[in-house]
Amino acid sequence: MQKHHTFKLKPLAAATGAALMVGFGAGAVRAADNLPDLGSSGGQPWRVDTFYENDTHYRDDTGLSKFRNTVQIEADKDLGGNSTFSSIKFRSKLRGTYDGVYSMNSDKYGKDAGGPIRLENGRPGVDYGPNIGAPPGVPFLQGTAPVAHGSGPINYTNATGLLTGAYMAAGVPAGPAAGLAATNNFADAYPTNPNNGMIVLGKYLHNTNGGVAFGVPQAPCDYDKRGCIKDYMDANSHELASPEFNDRLDFIREAFFVAKMPAGEGRSWNFQLGKQQVVWGRTDLFRVLDVINPVDYSRNNIYDELQDIRIPMWIFTAEYRMGATNTFDDTNIQLVWNFDKFRPNNLGQGGTPNQILGAGDFFRGMKNLWDNGGTVANFAGADPTGGIATNFGAHQIGIRKAHMPEWSLENTQVGIKWEGVYQGTGFSLNALTYRSQLPSLRNLYSKGVTNVNPFTSGGPFVLAPGQTTATYPYNIAFDIYFPRINLVGGSMDMQLDSIKSSLRVETALTKGEEFANTAKPELYSESKVWRYVIGLDRPTFIPFLNENRAFLLSAQLFGQHLLDHEEHRGPWGKYGMPDWEHNHIGTFLIKGWYMNDRVSPQIIMARDFQAHSYVVAPSVEWLYSDNLKLTFGANVKGGDGARSWNDARDGNPFPPYSGAQGGRNPMEQGMVGLTGYEPLGRFRAGPIGMANKEDEVSITVRYKF
Repeated sequence: MQKHHTFKLKPLAAATGAALMVGFGAGAVRAADNLPDLGSSGGQPWRVDTFYENDTHYRDDTGLSKFRNTVQIEADKDLGGNSTFSSIKFRSKLRGTYDGVYSMNSDKYGKDAGGPIRLENGRPGVDYGPNIGAPPGVPFLQGTAPVAHGSGPINYTNATGLLTGAYMAAGVPAGPAAGLAATNNFADAYPTNPNNGMIVLGKYLHNTNGGVAFGVPQAPCDYDKRGCIKDYMDANSHELASPEFNDRLDFIREAFFVAKMPAGEGRSWNFQLGKQQVVWGRTDLFRVLDVINPVDYSRNNIYDELQDIRIPMWIFTAEYRMGATNTFDDTNIQLVWNFDKFRPNNLGQGGTPNQILGAGDFFRGMKNLWDNGGTVANFAGADPTGGIATNFGAHQIGIRKAHMPEWSLENTQVGIKWEGVYQGTGFSLNALTYRSQLPSLRNLYSKGVTNVNPFTSGGPFVLAPGQTTATYPYNIAFDIYFPRINLVGGSMDMQLDSIKSSLRVETALTKGEEFANTAKPELYSESKVWRYVIGLDRPTFIPFLNENRAFLLSAQLFGQHLLDHEEHRGPWGKYGMPDWEHNHIGTFLIKGWYMNDRVSPQIIMARDFQAHSYVVAPSVEWLYSDNLKLTFGANVKGGDGARSWNDARDGNPFPPYSGAQGGRNPMEQGMVGLTGYEPLGRFRAGPIGMANKEDEVSITVRYKF
């Protein structure tokens, strides 16, 4: 298959001789000379290539954001054949990484990251009492922005009298009101969640500006365990610096056998078994069909090549190659069985430099709220100008745990692809059933709980006398799930001789994906999704830049459409699903060559049309010798950046005090469209907009031994 450009915006800065920092480097090179001979006496010798790379990034405002040193060994061997298989080959790729940023810039990304924080408390002088329905004698609360973590005006002492009076003023029977006042789980102090080692959620992108926000612990989990989600986002400093060395043996990038078995009449079976990447897509950057392997976005967000950030899995493939037929120039069928234990995408962990959509900080802050409680900015009695900062206790709001699918046949992934060529046009039809590699947050209490006091076990209400089961809509307490998804799709590539271009098309329809949805009491819903990518590549002479060598021009357009999208407008704004119903992202590459192709400048541009965000990444690759390559680059972003969306506090999950202002009954639940940047605005901003303040310069040094 033709190699198309990848969206490689490798922003690097400040190269150094970092090979000495990778202690396993020299030993790995020597070991390659003594690999065991797995083949027969007729087999070929090992083909071994060893690479060292230093990848350094310098980010505006935060300083050094990457000092990654990598040693990679690629070793292949032809093992010959036997009476069953005409050829057997073994392919392997080992990779080890050490990123020094966690020690070299420890006050941003290491053990010294974060500090004490202050949170917005509405607007100074704004009276938030009338919304809560406080009776005479209960003092009104006013905004006094900002307040330190742990110092919100809504706390245990204040809320006891305030909520009891508010229930009575709203005509609620005294029994539940008395129970509520006696057992509420607001907090006055946080002995397990001190005001240190944190940042305010969204700090590096936006101000809170009247929305919700809370503290996010920043240090690796061996220095600060707050907010670390077991088996999902709980990496310690060693695992962050050297992510391949873990219990999943990620230093094995590839280790698989390839065997060819003749089937007569020019046909054959090809089998592959081992740890590998299976690539179904024909386009770059956008994962439409290419979803068999999860992706590690913590390596460099979306800006590294997919071949470097796919997470290899233990997979078996069987491909029946039928060759030409009366109709097709070539055709084959491939069966794929990913029998590895489930693995989600790595979205980045709170406190690390690269977090797609800022997800790592959000998840860690929410887990910390559940485990330890914390202050939430502008939560109670809110209106578009803000609200009252609230001290929540443990097990009230946040993320409780992640349900990671255990290994079972039911949790493995199976796919089939029919691929061929018809009159010069390549095509494929694909089907796959798999677990979502992205998390879904489901309301803990929306389906009902039995015989519990939710104020001491995580919910917003006390059961009324005689009540044994209740549902708690719009409650901001979640578990993480990874739902089953079914995908069907196809792809095509063809030459357009009339315009001297090649066309690539890829499309897929999925069923089972789950999205945040503030219009639902569960705060999520399912939607079928249609995605596609159209790519056009053309070699083009640009005489005033180079009279002797054509430039590669490559454009792509990605589209995503939520077929079950839901969106409504309330008195203060929209609510429902924050993901755009229809969205498009375009990319454009110009790449040239000079000095006998040893110098290659390029510029890559991308635009997220709905998010109004863009990125421009110029770079120059210099092949100094056959063994040494240098790459200089930059990564500059612009546009709107942070976007806002309904944040669920106006659903009144804790009536009467959490109801948004606006004159409605303080006991009534439901959305009025109150918005903020956090937490759901990230889906409106997209991965480019959420990284709007992460401009970088960079240098990469790559040496082949």
